[in-house]
Amino acid sequence: MRWIIAPIIAAALAVGAQAEERERTDAEPLVPYKIILVGDSTMAPHSGWGGAFCAKHVKSSVACLNAGRGGRSTRSYRQEGSWDIALAEAKVPGYRAAYVLIQFGHNDQSSKPERWTEEKTEFPANLRDFVENVRAAGATPVLVTPLTRREFKDGQIRNTLASWSDEVRSVAKAMDVPLVDLNALSAAQVQKMGAETATQLAQVPPNAEELAAAKAGTTLPPRPAPPAPPAIEGDGPRGQVTQKFDYTHLGDIGAEVTARLVAQALAQAVPALRSQLVR
Repeated sequence: MRWIIAPIIAAALAVGAQAEERERTDAEPLVPYKIILVGDSTMAPHSGWGGAFCAKHVKSSVACLNAGRGGRSTRSYRQEGSWDIALAEAKVPGYRAAYVLIQFGHNDQSSKPERWTEEKTEFPANLRDFVENVRAAGATPVLVTPLTRREFKDGQIRNTLASWSDEVRSVAKAMDVPLVDLNALSAAQVQKMGAETATQLAQVPPNAEELAAAKAGTTLPPRPAPPAPPAIEGDGPRGQVTQKFDYTHLGDIGAEVTARLVAQALAQAVPALRSQLVR
């Protein structure tokens, strides 16, 4: 009988050892951070800096969610329900701290009625509401001035979002909100690059005429967006992204260059996040 009992005892001891191993408490619990990106296409996946930021500029102890959406303004982002989704993410428990980075301006300038906001009244009022909502959710708001467009005239950048950035700065100062001044940083960087080199930040290369104009120091008006690609049939992924050359959206190089600017500025604006950011 001993040859039957011995394996049973050995198996029981092994199970007990495994249970004891599972019950050990010497591993410190992880209490991660969370960063939620809220904004327009210059932040959104495939056209902005947010994807590169989440992929390369935060540590694994940070849950980074890019909720940027193309074509959205402070008006339409809220009206369509995207803001409610972002706030719900900010309220999820289990994080040491949650931060919501808010960047709008490009589409608030739009002539389309569902996007447009009045610069001096509605736009800053919407930003103030965002700040209050984030704080009420128990998270920390961070305002981000809009990424500059890379349009040039006679060798000088035309910063068409300068006055809108002033509104963001004013709200940040009045409400004591951390500020990432991406407009100032990106404008200075693009000016230093010059119009020709700055074309490398776009989603696709410029054509010969656009490149020649950039070399001369005055960029051409943006060309119309290409038609949407035909629908994909079959059982595989069907989502498609239309890329174009313009002076606003970012390709892989532009996304990484800009994400690095954001990470560096965020480390200065929010010291509590410095140890979590990869610069």
